[in-house]
Amino acid sequence: MRVLVTGGTGFIGQALCPLLLQQGHQVVLLTRQLKPRLPEGVKEFVNQLQELEKDSIEAVINLAGAGIADKRWSEERKKRLVNSRVETTRQLVKWMITQNSPPQVLVSASAVGYYGEQGDRIITEDTPPEPGFTYDLCAAWEAEALRAEEQGIRVCLVRTGVVLDQGGGSLAKMLPAFKLGLGGPLGSGQHWFPWIHREDMARIYVWLVENKQTGVFNASAPHPVRNREFTQALGKALKRPAFMPMPAFVLKLMFGEMADLLLVSDRMQPQRLEEAGFEFRYPKLDQALERIFSG
Repeated sequence: MRVLVTGGTGFIGQALCPLLLQQGHQVVLLTRQLKPRLPEGVKEFVNQLQELEKDSIEAVINLAGAGIADKRWSEERKKRLVNSRVETTRQLVKWMITQNSPPQVLVSASAVGYYGEQGDRIITEDTPPEPGFTYDLCAAWEAEALRAEEQGIRVCLVRTGVVLDQGGGSLAKMLPAFKLGLGGPLGSGQHWFPWIHREDMARIYVWLVENKQTGVFNASAPHPVRNREFTQALGKALKRPAFMPMPAFVLKLMFGEMADLLLVSDRMQPQRLEEAGFEFRYPKLDQALERIFSG
């Protein structure tokens, strides 16, 4: 299939695009960058949807969005987070439905933030969300993607956990402190941490493009851990101590409202993916960390 990928120069896209090519698909990136750092093997990109030959795209993967944890959440930043997702998806769907032969499928990113604070409750795709900024953001984002269904386009929504790998994402922010032996649990360390290896994350997107699934999918490993367990496992993988706690009040002083991302408890399960037959290569944290640091 000829696949259009938005946000493909980002952390997930850099792993996803080569995998699409390996599976025999053609990849076209939509990016605002005039000279983007293209993922390995990708040769084709456009800066505007109008540059694409009409009816040339068979599938769309939508990863676009400003980094949720890149900057403190001022009101201006929150508007940027919303617009970079909601408005981009709106324009993308509008373009899709104007095609004489629209793409067959839209696989659109969302996030675990949809659910909000859930304590120890096991989260499936049917779990009711708790109100808050991240829920409002994800709900509006998903609503725009679902508009494609009105034209008979298959839509999959991917509620993503914390993606782990070398070279970017949350792990890149954590590693400096942990390598110095200054890592440790956040807050009480008892909140649930829904993680996934980047390789499995990329495989989920390809799998959803190639299969006939539709609807919402939780994209996190089937064995979430508490934050304290995660920090201990990361310290062990790095052969460094990981006992230096970061109190919740310090996080809130440092990051403001954005600290909620670090302290929220989401015991997310990929129920629909597993029921549909998707198999994780790294279902357990020790397997994922061994893969990440073995090289």
